[in-house]
Formats: sequence, C-alpha cells, structure tokens
Amino acid sequence: MKYLIVVDMQNDFITGSLGTPEAEQILPKVEEKVRNFKGTVMYTKDTHTSDYLNTQEGKNLPVEHCIEGTEGWQLSGGLEKLSEGCRVFCKPTFGSMELAEELKKLHVENPIEEIELCGLCTDICVISNALVLKANLPEVLVSVDASCCAGVTPESHKNALAAMKMCQVTVRGEE
Repeated sequence: MKYLIVVDMQNDFITGSLGTPEAEQILPKVEEKVRNFKGTVMYTKDTHTSDYLNTQEGKNLPVEHCIEGTEGWQLSGGLEKLSEGCRVFCKPTFGSMELAEELKKLHVENPIEEIELCGLCTDICVISNALVLKANLPEVLVSVDASCCAGVTPESHKNALAAMKMCQVTVRGEE
C-alpha cells in the first residue's frame, strides 16, 4: 500500500498572507501528482483559531494565517475538489500526531510500502511531518517529492531537503 500526504497546500501559503512565487509554481504539479497517484491520498491543513497571535507560534510568526473557516484556510486550486472523499487532518501545529497514529494503525492492518509527502512548507511542515512519520514507522519508506514542495525561501527549501536526507527520508525530484 502506498500513501501520498499533501501537506498544507492552502490559499494562505500560496497566494495569501504567507504565499510565495515558488508555492504558486508547484500548485499545478501537486494537482497532477494527486490526480495520477496510485494509492491513497491524504491531506493536512494548517488550522488555527482567531487567538492565533496569542499562541507560541503566533508570537514567533506574527502573521495570521489558516484561520479555520476562512478562504485562506481552504485548499488551493483544484485540490479542494480533489480532496473530497479523502482523509483530511486539521493540525494546530507543524507535525500531525493524528496522521502518524492513523498511518501506524493502517500499517498494522495492511503493511505500508511507502509514504510520500509533498506540499508546503518544505522547511517547516513537510520536514516536521516526514520526521514524525519516520520516527513512528521507522521501517516504512518515507519519501518527499522535492519538485512538489516549496519552502519559505529557496535556500531554506534546500536546507530542509538536506536535513531530511540525513534522517533517512528519501528525496526525489530535485533539480
């Protein structure tokens, strides 16, 4: 069994308050990857409440984003429609423990061959989820498609890919 985890491909990270040109560039690639993936697709959504600026994350990154129910919280482009019928994990922090627990349970029922990640931001939520999954499922191949990821900056994207490689996450699709 193979799983594709689409991390935080939300409007606020693409064209909204924390958007970047690199995030806009990967959106069509991620949509194509989802449409053609032979396996199960799951999504994560960065999810905050209106008191975000009072949280530890909000104090360190004082830019309101992904407030639940807003347009910025929604998945971008065609991904909102593509996510219909898929499991979506709303997460209040960088890595999703709920996602890891679900995949551990599924792995016991039917061994997982590979968990592939793509999305945003490589250097925050993609790396966090990759490492949480690797820690919880150390014998499962965890991979990242670099061509379908973007970081806060191109440099931090590359640094995150290097760090994941050091932690035995397979990185594919590098230019």
